[in-house]
Amino acid sequence: MLIGRVIGHVVATQKAHSHRGRKILVVQPLNLDGSDRGEAVLALDAVDAGVGERVLLTTEGFSAMTSVGRPNSPIDSAVIGIIDAVELIDGAR
Repeated sequence: MLIGRVIGHVVATQKAHSHRGRKILVVQPLNLDGSDRGEAVLALDAVDAGVGERVLLTTEGFSAMTSVGRPNSPIDSAVIGIIDAVELIDGAR
């Protein structure tokens, strides 16, 4: 799993049947310090996240498919949680 920030959404009037009824979000993965980590990705939304929210992102195909209830679907990434807080313990790794 990764931490990310929702920075937008995709409007697709035609999409795979397995994607119907789900939002496609543009998510910027983040480092633990909140800085950007790599390129933004598209992810199917399983938790009704909105722009600006920090989220949990899975980028494993099987995990993404099953988390949105769409097994055997063409899904690479999914937003599976909305983050309320991140607490890092000093000295812990």
